[in-house]
Amino acid sequence: MSWLTRMFSSTIGQKLIVALTGLFLCTFLVVHMTGNLQLFKDDHGMSFNMYSVFMTTNPLIKTVSYILYFSILFHAFKGLHLAYKNMKARPVGYAVVNGKANSHWTSRYMGILGTIILVFIVVHMNDFWAEYKFGHIPYVQYTENLESGEITAKPYADEAGNPKSIANKAEETIVSINGVDHKITITKDLYAEVAETFKNPLLVALYLISMFAIGFHLYHGFQSGFQTLGLNHPRYNPAIQFLSTWVFAIIIPAGFAAMPLYFLLIK
Repeated sequence: MSWLTRMFSSTIGQKLIVALTGLFLCTFLVVHMTGNLQLFKDDHGMSFNMYSVFMTTNPLIKTVSYILYFSILFHAFKGLHLAYKNMKARPVGYAVVNGKANSHWTSRYMGILGTIILVFIVVHMNDFWAEYKFGHIPYVQYTENLESGEITAKPYADEAGNPKSIANKAEETIVSINGVDHKITITKDLYAEVAETFKNPLLVALYLISMFAIGFHLYHGFQSGFQTLGLNHPRYNPAIQFLSTWVFAIIIPAGFAAMPLYFLLIK
């Protein structure tokens, strides 16, 4: 296994891992945005809150989450380290070669874009992941009419009106109200936390700036990942170019940017 150790301790090997973790994070972004689109459903946040429960309690998802955390940290810090090594390797700019003529500007500023994104991830994880896991997220009780599909919501409180919590992140029971079956669901109200957080214009501005940075970062990074892995061929390069431009540079950042704007301006 010594050859494997030497491989992944070399600069080439580290670039391969950065490429692999980057492409894995691209896949995660697609899944994450798809799930978060439930914020736009008009059901008092029930779909989003149940999605949050699934993402934090499913054993398979929890296992993948640890891989995700490692991938984020490794990709960010090793990417910055490689950018720093490249800069140190040529401390004096070339006198003849025009860098603008040989590479897209996003490739020359990957380190800066990556730093902005890393700051955003720290803020984002603190606002939502850490708060959901260790903070004081309120609970909400949903009542769904199983005949009409109508959903109502109210804070989950005791008889005196004081907020209360439950041991599990979600509880579901079926009760009969006026002869009609209703499903009662009690869960953490992360939707309310999201709505409250995105009432802050400064935080929304940070998200929008970060989405621009992510778009530019992904535009170069998605294509670069395939090139690093040697998957560079005229037959499928147009498809890679299409995905990097329309999916990862435009649709994904725009989808994420729409969420804070929705709560700031509309909801």
